Amino acid sequence: MTTTVACVGAGLIGRAFAVVFARGGAHVTLWDSAPDGVAKALAWLGPTLADMHAAGLIDDPAAVRARIAAAPTLDSCVAGADYVQESVPEILAVKRATHAAIEAAAPADAVVGSSASALTGSAIFAGLACASRCLVAHPANPPHLMPVVELVPTKWTSADAMRRARALMEASGQVPVTLKREIEGFVMNRLQAGVVNEAVSLVAAGVISPDDLDAVMKHSLGLRWSFMGPFETMDLNAPAGFLDYATRYSETYRRLGADLGVARAWDDAACREAEAARRARVPAADLAARQAWRDRRLMALAAHKKQIDSKEGT
Repeated sequence: MTTTVACVGAGLIGRAFAVVFARGGAHVTLWDSAPDGVAKALAWLGPTLADMHAAGLIDDPAAVRARIAAAPTLDSCVAGADYVQESVPEILAVKRATHAAIEAAAPADAVVGSSASALTGSAIFAGLACASRCLVAHPANPPHLMPVVELVPTKWTSADAMRRARALMEASGQVPVTLKREIEGFVMNRLQAGVVNEAVSLVAAGVISPDDLDAVMKHSLGLRWSFMGPFETMDLNAPAGFLDYATRYSETYRRLGADLGVARAWDDAACREAEAARRARVPAADLAARQAWRDRRLMALAAHKKQIDSKEGT
């Protein structure tokens, strides 16, 4: 039986999630509160699916597109859904109101995920009768090209809801990871916060320019982290594995950690320096085109990883 998925919110995340689920074979309904939100999302689908096909990420773009339909109202969007993915703005009042509306119109057994990136599920779902079927399903951005989805339960979320959400994400080609408990920012954003906060701090301290800092990440850590995480990196960077690495370098990292600027407020002058550096490379008028370039590069990387993983069984 074909799964029906409702995507509530058709912005950058919602439209990409529509591709994710349709790529996996689900029938997708898409709705947005903005009058032109869905129309813009549907217009984006054409070139995006064509690019994904060219990169070898989907076989039949027309079939994927045919599985995505516009819904005129939120009620009609979620009415027959097995799963609902909410991707409305990260404003608590907006999310709570949206989930109250979803609860009123969705089937009584539908699992509901929120694309929240910092707000906790406990804050979003509090007071809902369907809270046992609700969880945070936080994606990387854009989710159709970066497959990790953090599945975060609240104290009310049932094991069955977590199981069903994970199964759907796996069937859709995503890489679901389960957090054992709620934490602000979840894991992805907390790791990212450590990097971006220190990046701003280093520029503010006059250590390095924004362009050169980006070069450090692009041509060193980013290359390695595209196919292995920090624990595997440490395991392979010492002759006898992880504990050997910890013995050799943990004190160094402790000293570095004490000196990091990850908890400092972002320096206004450093932010202006970064803005000037970025606009010198990409004028504001060209940002959308550069975003499309980024997505094509991610497609090429995803295709490469897919090919290598299938050969190596990783």
